[in-house]
Amino acid sequence: MPFAVLAMDLGGTKLATALVDAAGNLLAHRQAAVARDDWRTTARQMEAEAADCLASAGTDWTAVRRVGVIVPGIAGADGTVWAPNLWGDVDAPLGAELAARLPAPLEIDSDRSGYVLGEQWLGVAQGLRDVVFVAVGTGIGVGVLASGRVLRGSAGIAGAAGWMVLTHDFRPEYSRQGCWESEAAGPALARKAGLATAEEAVAAARAGDERAQSAVADVARWLGCGVANLISLFNPEMVVLGGGLMAAGDLFLEPVRQTVLAWAQPRAARMARIELSRLGSQAGLLGAARLAWNRDHLP
Repeated sequence: MPFAVLAMDLGGTKLATALVDAAGNLLAHRQAAVARDDWRTTARQMEAEAADCLASAGTDWTAVRRVGVIVPGIAGADGTVWAPNLWGDVDAPLGAELAARLPAPLEIDSDRSGYVLGEQWLGVAQGLRDVVFVAVGTGIGVGVLASGRVLRGSAGIAGAAGWMVLTHDFRPEYSRQGCWESEAAGPALARKAGLATAEEAVAAARAGDERAQSAVADVARWLGCGVANLISLFNPEMVVLGGGLMAAGDLFLEPVRQTVLAWAQPRAARMARIELSRLGSQAGLLGAARLAWNRDHLP
């Protein structure tokens, strides 16, 4: 019987691939910049990266039970993927293309689903059944596990929480990327600090720059309000904060917790733990592996 699954985390800029055993150990791991000319080019790259990953582990496809793939966008039940940050506004039949190229059964889902599954499997939310994962980076996406089931919605769009409305004062950019994302993701922090990147804003805040510190406080308030809404809606046992901006999670965690206590449904707010991701950048990759290992038991 095959002893591992092949996990692939297709991101907006990077493609991570790993051979993962049933305990979550990475037997081999590769990472490459995404070839993003079009979805067919990306599919060919994924085929090549999969083969190279197996070769680096000294094995072949006979060792692979399934392939789990997560994507940055919307993954339909038929394997169609909408990932505008990669290929523009097209519905790409990535699942069918990969199924034809990779000689193992394929499971494909959104990165939001991957994040929450990975953290619930081996991360800070291990063993919990009601978990919300908030990924804060270039954008904002949310994975929701409710009574052990991943919420995907009727078309795989559930969790597009960057579009949550948190003010009645409409701004033009909200129509392009959503209100919450416009005010609380990494680019928002950079804009409010008057700097080029979120990383520069974080460094300036740590160095005592008042404008950068004010930007961090403002982003933390927006994050906290969004998390408060999620807690009131889903009554989770835990909210996990992850994604690139949460590499500086120590600047945001306590302000988010305090904002939640002020704004969320009181009993739900007191019940929900708010924690930083334990898996970091590997949450998605391990979530893709979890998806593959447990497809027989996941809805």
